Amino acid sequence: MARKSLLRTTRVGETAAVAKTYEPTDRTRVRRKADRGTYDRATVHAILDEALVAHVAFVVDGRPWSVPMTYARIGDDLYLHGARGNHALRSLADGAPACVVVTLLDGLVLSRSSFHHSMNYRSVVLFGSAVEVADHEQKLRAVQAVVEHVVPGRTVSCRPPSEQELRSTLVVRLPLVEVSAKVRTGPPVEEPADLALALWAGEVPLRVVAGAPVPDADVAPGTPVPDHVVGYARPGRPAVSPEPTP
Repeated sequence: MARKSLLRTTRVGETAAVAKTYEPTDRTRVRRKADRGTYDRATVHAILDEALVAHVAFVVDGRPWSVPMTYARIGDDLYLHGARGNHALRSLADGAPACVVVTLLDGLVLSRSSFHHSMNYRSVVLFGSAVEVADHEQKLRAVQAVVEHVVPGRTVSCRPPSEQELRSTLVVRLPLVEVSAKVRTGPPVEEPADLALALWAGEVPLRVVAGAPVPDADVAPGTPVPDHVVGYARPGRPAVSPEPTP
C-alpha cells in the first residue's frame, strides 16, 4: 500500500485565528529601506516554503559560525536536522542563540549608474533559540517534512527512515516568533539626470530551473520517473523541466 505523503501535514496548525503579522522587535525591525520590510505571516511563510537553503549563524565560545542547511517549516516552527555529531545542530540544541537567513534571488537590477545597480530579492531573517525534538513521532514527522520541503511528493516514493537512522539524527525546532522579511522588486532607481544617457538599463530575471533528471546507475531499466521528479518546481513556480535522461 502506498504511504500517504506528508505534504498535506506540513502546514498543520495554521488557522484563521492566527495573527496575520509577526510583532516587530528591536532585532527584526527593518530600518534600512524600511518600506521593503514586511512582517506579514503569509509573505514570510511563502519565502521559507520556496527557498531551499538557510544560512544558520550562531556563536560558540566567542567564535562566530554560519552554516548553510536545508530545513522544513511546519506551521510556525522551522526544523533543522542532521547527524547527531553536527556541530551547528549540537550547539543550537545546547542553547546557542541563532540567526537564520533565507534568501531568494529574483533578478539583477542594472542601472545607468554603477552606484544604483541592485538585485531583486525576497529574504527572511529569524532570531531565536532552538530546542531538540526528542519525541519519536514529532522527530519522524520533521525528518519527513524536510524531504517533502525539498521535493514535494517524494515521501511516497522512498522508504521512511529506519529506527537506527532516526536515532542517529538530531532534529531541532526553532519557533517563528522574532522574524521579518524584506523584499525588493522592480526596475532600477535612477537619478533624473541619468535618464537622458543612451545606456541600457533594466532587469535580468533569475530563477531556479530543474534540469533533466539523471537516474542512478543501479535503477532498473524501465523504472518510471515519478511525476514529482519530471515536473519538479519550487512552490509558486511553474515546472519547466526538460525530458528526463533515458
